[in-house]
Amino acid sequence: MDLHTLGWSSFFAAQVAGDDNQDLTPARVIQQHRDRWVVQNADGTSSARISGRFRHQVDSNGTFPAVGDWVLVHGESGTDWVMIDRVLTRRSSFSRQAAGPSDRAIEQVVAANIDIVFLVAGLDGNFNLRRLERYLTVAWDSGATPQIVLNKTDLCDNVQGCIDQVEKVAPAVTIHAVSAASCDNIESIRAAIPSGRTAAFLGSSGVGKSSLINALLGEERQSVAEVSSEGSRGRHTTTSRELILLPEGGIVIDTPGMRELQIWADEASLGRTFEDIERVAQYCRFADCSHLHEPGCAVRAAIESGELEESRFDSYRKQLREIRFQRRRQDTTAARAEQEKWKKITKRWRNRHKELY
Repeated sequence: MDLHTLGWSSFFAAQVAGDDNQDLTPARVIQQHRDRWVVQNADGTSSARISGRFRHQVDSNGTFPAVGDWVLVHGESGTDWVMIDRVLTRRSSFSRQAAGPSDRAIEQVVAANIDIVFLVAGLDGNFNLRRLERYLTVAWDSGATPQIVLNKTDLCDNVQGCIDQVEKVAPAVTIHAVSAASCDNIESIRAAIPSGRTAAFLGSSGVGKSSLINALLGEERQSVAEVSSEGSRGRHTTTSRELILLPEGGIVIDTPGMRELQIWADEASLGRTFEDIERVAQYCRFADCSHLHEPGCAVRAAIESGELEESRFDSYRKQLREIRFQRRRQDTTAARAEQEKWKKITKRWRNRHKELY
């Protein structure tokens, strides 16, 4: 298989140009499990582990291979396994705050080197604009282009009304209204993923990500399950991330549903999601206006006049608090990591000093 079909580009080729180690070959991570990976290159697929040298160099969870990553591998003598020696610099990545200690900020990369992020929402009891705003903030931060997929049009009596609502919170984002069950308008999604391009499907449980991928593949490859009648909640049918090649070209990544998306983004990405609020905020009397009780607040005036919705402003404020709290935790985590690094260096130096003297 040609590497360009897998998404290889000049961005990655430049990182290995002039590499003297001819034993290392590029491959793309197509599956990620607890302690092993599956990679694919021009020769086919292989199971993979991390080399000891690479593991020693890993600084945090964010540097471990993720689905979509390009890695350099070499064969392990006498086995069917290959060893991952290096992860190439990512062109983009969709990340979230991983579960962990409350005083530490840990990044979990959901999908790497993606061109398009399809944010999937169900037009049933799952439809939630506030949740969609959260996904948009993280999608803008990923470096990929977000597009919104409103699935299950066959279960909605007012599809256009839902589209109108989404356009208000995401005016510059392409919207696809589709039905995975009937394959209605699936071609609009397929046309957005040309050969060599990678798209990730993300959304909460039960929105139909796997069903959409099955519709694109033309076969029932991904497992799907009935959605709970209570709040249209999904049942986490997809349990791991997987990169899949489409028959007509193009690449998709299926991901497990998320009960809750913990924000991993910066304030610039938040500003892209809430451009309407930040545009109005430029006219506030005070540059550091909190938009709560200050005189001359243009945002409060816009809310009172109906130009801005109070619920959307509340969503903006909530995400802003989370991002600033996360940034403080990142600073604490970085300081702690630096402290631990120097402790190890000092310990090695002392042990070496004892051996010599």
